[in-house]
Amino acid sequence: LIGRLMFELPEEMGLIAIAVRQTQGKGRGSNIWLSPVGCALSTLHMAIPLHSNLGQRIPFVQHLVSLAVVESVRSIPGYENIDLRVKWPNDIYYSDLMKLGGVLVNSTLIETTFHILIGFGFNVSNSNPTICINDLITKFNKEEGTKLKALTADCLIARTVTVLERLIDIFQEKGPNGVLPHYYKYWVHSGKQVRLHSEDGPIAWIVGIDDYGFLQVHEEGKGVESVHPDGNSFDMLRNLIVPK
Repeated sequence: LIGRLMFELPEEMGLIAIAVRQTQGKGRGSNIWLSPVGCALSTLHMAIPLHSNLGQRIPFVQHLVSLAVVESVRSIPGYENIDLRVKWPNDIYYSDLMKLGGVLVNSTLIETTFHILIGFGFNVSNSNPTICINDLITKFNKEEGTKLKALTADCLIARTVTVLERLIDIFQEKGPNGVLPHYYKYWVHSGKQVRLHSEDGPIAWIVGIDDYGFLQVHEEGKGVESVHPDGNSFDMLRNLIVPK
């Protein structure tokens, strides 16, 4: 529906579809995203000018959305220490332990405008199939003696879109450096090791992400290189490839 409507709307007008339940949720590649009641599920349309900071670095869109989801919770007074984090390139995690959300971005370039369809889903009040945000809040209340209220999917979708608009404005004005310090504050990868090329490939240490949103790693004796997911692994960080 949004795919058909998005070319009919004025460029300054956004469009979002929200589902209470999905029966055909999609992940990366051929992965299926399970979507029981209790998930925040939506597809958002945005228009990004090609000749803008973000238009020249479209892979950053997924990072901004992941960050916006985390911020939608952690920017609420009292909820700053709920251990919700971002995992490159497009996942939302509880600490570095368990996935509870994901982002999928499709872009179409028409003349000088990118039409971006952003699908995002994250567990708010459904404890299965993994863990949900309200589970984290319950755990935090028990450990810290607080009485934080459970959150709702509609509230967090609204907050995510609001935060995303602000992050895009900052990115358009200042480029990657305007948002990366905040992104690193919430990501799970600082100082972590990965294998390049295969399960027994050389070890590299994650450094950060480059100006185009790709992961930077440091392999001993070779300096810092940008890498891409291999496209085949369920865990996108299991094997990484260095482009020629």
